Amino acid sequence: MKSYSGVVNIFDAHLLFFPVRSVESVVWVTTPERMTDAGFDVSVPSEWDGSGLLLTWERQKPLNLGWLMLGVQGKVDITPPETLSETERWTAVRNRIVVTDERKFSHLVNSNLEVRTSVSIEPETGAAKEGALFTYEAIPRASFMTVEVILDDYRGGGSRVFPAKRTAKGHDLPFGPWNEPLDVVDAGMRAMEWLGIGGMGTRGFGRIAVIGRPTETDLLQHQVGSGGGH
Repeated sequence: MKSYSGVVNIFDAHLLFFPVRSVESVVWVTTPERMTDAGFDVSVPSEWDGSGLLLTWERQKPLNLGWLMLGVQGKVDITPPETLSETERWTAVRNRIVVTDERKFSHLVNSNLEVRTSVSIEPETGAAKEGALFTYEAIPRASFMTVEVILDDYRGGGSRVFPAKRTAKGHDLPFGPWNEPLDVVDAGMRAMEWLGIGGMGTRGFGRIAVIGRPTETDLLQHQVGSGGGH
């Protein structure tokens, strides 16, 4: 039985919908470009110049996003990918989305990250280390992110180690049988909801829930500009 490394490439995750407090409770901020790259269909009014906001609900008055107050320039229609459209987390936010341009989006994210304070612990005593108080920024809970995964199937197919139904010790594989490398990626990402990813896991960081199913796009089509697979 053969196995190959480097078959799957997982790229950096990017923010898609970012939660921000406003006078109308929490809203989720995004941009047309981010939604289009993630497979959404976005209908932006022709008169929109990026100076104001577009909302998925009716509002005429200006809207604050954290400390920043901006005018409202109209309503936007957003159609999600079919695999996402009926999921519980999407239906909870679809009528609370605010669209802005990329320049304002970066300022809104930097201004609304969670700032947390912590202190280093002295291993020998178990007490706080003197002079070791520090702060750090965190992405808020309920942020939506998207990630691109590329399968380099350049070896012309073949069974490799698939299909696989059980582990080497005879246990059931998590989240069902693995028929291809992308099934392994999907299982790993779904396990992050319980195991977490990255550093500071003991502080509750790194919990990610996968929403819906990935949108698959042929790499050749992606190169000519039809949109990426997420």
